[in-house]
Amino acid sequence: MTETKFKPVEEQLAYLKKGVAEIIREEDLRARLEHSRKTGKPLRVKLGLDPTAPDIHLGHTVVIRKLKHFQDLGHIAVFLIGDFTALVGDPTGQSETRPPLSREQVNANAKTYLNQVFKILDPKKTEVRYNSEWLDKMSSYDIVRLCGKYRVARMLEREDFRKRLENEMPISMHELLYPLLMAYDSVELNADVELGATEQKFNLLVGREIQREYGQESQVCITMPILVGTDGQRKMSKSLGNYVGITEPPSEIFGKLMSISDEVMWTYWELVTDRTESWIAEIRKLVADGGTHPMDVKMRLAREVIELFHGKDAAKQAAENFQRVFRDREAPEDIPEIRLKRVDGGLSASFSESAETMTLPFTGASEKWSKVLSGLEEVPSASEAERVMKQGGFEIDGVPVGDPTAKLRLDKTASYRVRIGKKKFLRIVVE
Repeated sequence: MTETKFKPVEEQLAYLKKGVAEIIREEDLRARLEHSRKTGKPLRVKLGLDPTAPDIHLGHTVVIRKLKHFQDLGHIAVFLIGDFTALVGDPTGQSETRPPLSREQVNANAKTYLNQVFKILDPKKTEVRYNSEWLDKMSSYDIVRLCGKYRVARMLEREDFRKRLENEMPISMHELLYPLLMAYDSVELNADVELGATEQKFNLLVGREIQREYGQESQVCITMPILVGTDGQRKMSKSLGNYVGITEPPSEIFGKLMSISDEVMWTYWELVTDRTESWIAEIRKLVADGGTHPMDVKMRLAREVIELFHGKDAAKQAAENFQRVFRDREAPEDIPEIRLKRVDGGLSASFSESAETMTLPFTGASEKWSKVLSGLEEVPSASEAERVMKQGGFEIDGVPVGDPTAKLRLDKTASYRVRIGKKKFLRIVVE
């Protein structure tokens, strides 16, 4: 590989710094890029993820995309699956000791990781490693030797541990081992650069020190901001329900991205797309000046994200469906159907989207729509259904129904196209 294979250092830095929270240290990164360009030797850039869950969401892709940026510039992307460290459990952000996963759980999750990651990274140019390759083989002596290279006082400076000590909450010994094991990964991989979210800063810095202890040059640490979830307030997390999964149906992704606030949208543009900072600033100014509507910009964002994971056709179809349903207030082409049939004790309800059936205790000739919707579990309660109706959020065959006492005829065969709120459409068939 010759020097001409790599772009000028300043050009590489400008590309790599997009969206970055912190580089420790930038002068070290510059020096390594200069040496790489002179020698023709690419940098080894490490990103480790523990397979603690089977699915990857947009929040995970922020740092994966940064690894791709290095890959785009000709450097070696080392994607490390922490199949051993997942068994230990990363204490980052944890207010209490969490139970380690089993080997079976970790292996099952790891199987799905690469298929998802390779929607972003080039599989032909990615070095995939598992840290069980070396951590499984460490002897008791090796672990004691590793522990002897770091001070307990430094470890307890970590914010997670410090807070738990102040609150007299327990810290298990295996949690103290986690940053050291993660740091040793950098030694084994001889990492020039390690990537992580801002909450991983402590672990990355431990890696710098441990590399020095083993006679290597300290890695450069690059941290990326944590993506805010669709609620606009908290870190994107599946457990919080504010996530956008990259394997979700395109229509789901589109709807979730359209639900984020106009202000949060700009963070998404910066962290989950390859649009340049100057382009984003230009579009932002255009919106501020009234030259374009923020919803149109948000729709463009949703299309670009879906294109990456599902392709252009899927993105186009999702956009058209959203336009039809939410802007033009038309029902989507395919809507769930519920068939109601009289049985002993009430009504039998069957659902087109599953084999599920339920029995509703309605035996009269008619019943309030609010009670039917609540019984079908399409709204949390009958009172909630009445509130939606009073606020104009309920339609039957395109006609708003604001009377909370409105009833559904159960003694007459009929089909109704129903809208509940802005997003939910149903077809209810009385047989």
